[in-house]
Amino acid sequence: MLAVASAWTLLVAVLFFVLHGNPDAQVNVFWAFQPPLDAMFAFYSWRVSRMATGPIRRFWRMLMIAGCLFTAGDTTQTVMSILEPGQWSTAGGSIQSACFAVGLGLIVVAMLIHPHSGRSGRDRIAFWLDSATVLVGGAVVAWCFAINPADMRANPVGALFGAGVVLTSAFAAVKMMLSGNAPMHRNAALTMIFAAIMNAVGIFAAPGDGTSLPAYVYAIRFLPSLLIAVGPRVQEITARFDETAFGARRRKPYSLLPYGSIFVVFVALILVLPEGHDEDARLWGAVGGLGIIVAMVVARQLLAFHDNKRLIERLDHTLTELREHEVRLRRQALFDDLTGLANRTHFREEVSLALVDAEPGTVSLLLVDLDGFKSVNDTLGHAAGDALLAGVADKLRASVRTGDLPARLGGDEFGVLLRDCDAVDADRTAQRILQALTTPIPLDDGPPIRAGASIGVASSEAGDDIRTLLHAADTAMYAAKHEGKGTWMRYDHSMAS
Repeated sequence: MLAVASAWTLLVAVLFFVLHGNPDAQVNVFWAFQPPLDAMFAFYSWRVSRMATGPIRRFWRMLMIAGCLFTAGDTTQTVMSILEPGQWSTAGGSIQSACFAVGLGLIVVAMLIHPHSGRSGRDRIAFWLDSATVLVGGAVVAWCFAINPADMRANPVGALFGAGVVLTSAFAAVKMMLSGNAPMHRNAALTMIFAAIMNAVGIFAAPGDGTSLPAYVYAIRFLPSLLIAVGPRVQEITARFDETAFGARRRKPYSLLPYGSIFVVFVALILVLPEGHDEDARLWGAVGGLGIIVAMVVARQLLAFHDNKRLIERLDHTLTELREHEVRLRRQALFDDLTGLANRTHFREEVSLALVDAEPGTVSLLLVDLDGFKSVNDTLGHAAGDALLAGVADKLRASVRTGDLPARLGGDEFGVLLRDCDAVDADRTAQRILQALTTPIPLDDGPPIRAGASIGVASSEAGDDIRTLLHAADTAMYAAKHEGKGTWMRYDHSMAS
């Protein structure tokens, strides 16, 4: 559709030049080729509205209605231009003008009533100040160039109304751009912005001698119809692949539009100054001084923006380091540095949480005590003992389920919290651990060693808390170490091998 619309516009431009010297035919072509693009604008606005929700859907539905009005008005004007030759102006008749005015009014209202994204009171004040600055700048330019003094004398209400419509439209567009909550992607908005620019170019490109329009002026004035029509189509395509095509986006901390408004007003002031009078020298000096002051203020503000940006970047870096430090401190508080397992504090907290509202027999504990660990430290050194503890930790992690919690309780004593695990499954887990420990653990210096262990197993019963459950597991573990039987399990508050 984008290619077809572009080819359609290129054909119109060619016809304008081919029909040069025949104003009636050029005007007929100008109006006859408008309705399909208007219909395209209405159709794809409707398509986009079906993809959106809430205020964004309302916005695109209002654009669809405006497109229908444009289509009706331009179709009527096409018929009138054919039936009433001799009207070489591109200005529409009363019906077309009414449809265009109502459609444009709907678009402006849609932009004005579209809600802002959430922000603080200071942000809202800054937003309205920026918007008002741009509005004042546009009013100055309109007063200097857009309002014809002759029109003001002949029809002051009409001239001011026309300027007001232009300013209101510009303000609504600026409001949406500054708000960070535009209901369309910037790719779609750019085409409509360029359409407004081309409309202004088309007005100033016309010769002022009252003769018929050159072919290039017709082409320039027709181009906005294409740009407006492709906007909704671009939005529809973008929405298929980009999740941020609708809704709020991150708003920049500052906008350069107010400073652009200052520059435009200053240029307009220079252009309308009287020329050739010596008494205007003081006025020129004042204007020049004003321009220098404004330039210095703008430069100072830009420097402040740059400094603020650097400060924010340093603050973000500092916050990142603090978050990383917090993570490290939390890990040190909850986990053992040597083995990476949960420490005693973390283990007791998790056991207490697991026992809350747990059904009897669904929470089990294993207490693992290494046999002969002191002799390893005494004969092979502490480095070998540390390697043995790290190897045992790896075997514990490999022997339990994902939701279970192995921990180092201190020295050569380990614990395992088994959630949703009855006594039979707890015993099987203890057997897996013992089986895993039969495989020797490699050391950096020296031959691998095999870790022996005694394991006490306890399964929760009604009324158990962390103290009673740990006591039962501890009792079973010491009984296993004394008897040399390996594992002990608690059944009905009694110990059995």
